[in-house]
Amino acid sequence: MDTRFTGVIPPVITPLLDGRVDLDSLDRLVDMLIGAGVDALFLLGSSGETAYLTDAERDAIIERAITTTAGRVPVLTGAIDTTANRVIEQARRAQALGADAVVATCPFYAINDAVEIADHFRAIAAAIDVPLFAYDVPVRLNGVKLGCDLLVQLGREGVLAGVKDSSGDDVAFRRLVAANEAAGHPLALLTGHECVVDGMLLLGSDGVVPGYANVDPRSYADIWQVAQRGDWEEARRIQDRICAGFEIVYVPQGRSGDASGIGAFKTAMQAIGIIDTNTMAFPVKAVQGDAKDRVVAIVREGLSNIARHAHATAATVCVDVSGQGKTG
Repeated sequence: MDTRFTGVIPPVITPLLDGRVDLDSLDRLVDMLIGAGVDALFLLGSSGETAYLTDAERDAIIERAITTTAGRVPVLTGAIDTTANRVIEQARRAQALGADAVVATCPFYAINDAVEIADHFRAIAAAIDVPLFAYDVPVRLNGVKLGCDLLVQLGREGVLAGVKDSSGDDVAFRRLVAANEAAGHPLALLTGHECVVDGMLLLGSDGVVPGYANVDPRSYADIWQVAQRGDWEEARRIQDRICAGFEIVYVPQGRSGDASGIGAFKTAMQAIGIIDTNTMAFPVKAVQGDAKDRVVAIVREGLSNIARHAHATAATVCVDVSGQGKTG
């Protein structure tokens, strides 16, 4: 297993402003995450709204984030597209821009069987010189769940360096952990869970990729550290604190998954002062009105420690719990 890609790896959100990528806010976000003690960064995943971005926007995000990171932590980059040849084009560009690893899904829209999916990953891995991670996220992939045997076999072949599991299928993840151990642990197994990280670490996850870490990275860094020393009581206490803040995603009602989840993260981040706006990629509408006020109230009531940390680690950021984030 490549130990560079373990620990806390936030899937970095994409700040937007006036219809473009807000690179200045991205700089602040990257610095804040690294200052909070995360172990790596994952660009252009679901939390990064990668499906809505043009190739030029994706490249600009990779280039700017890697420049800002300046080698302080590894950077994984999503190369998310429908089929292998399209993924390969993106993966090669990401590698050329300095990505340390590439994360790809199985084909989508295209309908493939397990043998074809395995060949899809083999082709991508053969085309690049950095490690390849499989992104298992059935909700975005025609409901396709990557099989345990397939993943472990590709790990043993050296095709895959790891798996980001966002399936929500904890029984399947437990089986994958066991099979991976039996095979000699070729894969770094990363959970996309946010509110049962303590359980996933106890189960044997090698790292966590929680979208809510964009809001509260310090708590995830803390839970990782206490889990490494086996203090599961403290891990549960930290997890409870995380879950109290994660309530923000349940505030927007009747909205798409992107609008409620990523939209709530961006709204909290704007309130803290990390990013300038909570704008979402077109056609998704930002959280506004009463829903925005209630998200900000949760931030103000339960996450004041995050605001203090953001202010301390980014001297140019002014905390503004009114929901109108600003920089000074």
